[in-house]
Amino acid sequence: MKRLITGTTAYTAFSGDVDSNRISHAYMLYFQDAKNMRAALKIFALKFFGVNENCPDGKRILNESFSDLKIFPEEGKKITADCASAMLADCALKPLEREKKLYIISSFNDSAPLVQNKLLKTLEEPYDGVHFLLGVTSLAPVLDTVKSRVKMLTIPPFSETEIFSALERKGSNPLNGKASESCGGIFGVAENMVEGGWFAEINSAAEEICTTADIGRVGEVAVKYGDTKYKTELLSAIALRYHKALRDSVNGKQTCFTAPALIFAGNCTDKACADLKFNAFFQGLLYDLMLRVIEENEKWLKLQG
Repeated sequence: MKRLITGTTAYTAFSGDVDSNRISHAYMLYFQDAKNMRAALKIFALKFFGVNENCPDGKRILNESFSDLKIFPEEGKKITADCASAMLADCALKPLEREKKLYIISSFNDSAPLVQNKLLKTLEEPYDGVHFLLGVTSLAPVLDTVKSRVKMLTIPPFSETEIFSALERKGSNPLNGKASESCGGIFGVAENMVEGGWFAEINSAAEEICTTADIGRVGEVAVKYGDTKYKTELLSAIALRYHKALRDSVNGKQTCFTAPALIFAGNCTDKACADLKFNAFFQGLLYDLMLRVIEENEKWLKLQG
């Protein structure tokens, strides 16, 4: 993972700010790999404090025990209003070991609008020496007012070669090749594919949803997967499928939908992710997503004659 992250333009840009002492008060890292988001943010934190993973402070950063680094929320949880309040109160305290402090929110896109609004003023005008690094796997749920107050760092999907090499570094596996081809450039997805388990179920569901081009089957497919326990994961898998199909279409490969419809599908999936935050009826959400994509595709097929 470290080799993947440090080779990105996002990391290069961040490193340039650190090395030239031009660190912005707030950054947002857009990285679609939910599984590895926390680890990626800590790689940026190592650079922020000018240490490596093998020195004592570096090990404490990776173990989340370095006093001038605070990571919210606890792993596996969502940031709440109370959590945000605790973080804001801590911001007023001076650094203990360095001259600056870094606050990381590892799943900022999961935070409610109330929480995001609560952080606005501090993101724009933090205390001296206080910096923020917000991790998001999707930009759709993030308020525009938040986006305008941060410096954006984007890590796009990795190439199949980069993914395959990273998987091989973890260990040789006959599934590494297939995983690197099918993960949409997201290393965490490739890892899940190699490991198996629940991901096989999600992958199969996403495949059927993203290849359903018959309006008559939309209701049937929506009902089939509307009760899944892995709603967020399924939407992420759908987004990756549409992205891969768009790439294939641009490269001249046969796909179920036209390129314009696939671009539209990506936007629709982002909207579905945002709607899910407000407890949307998931079966209806899937139905609406598939129906809109098929209708958009039919429109473009007619225009193309």
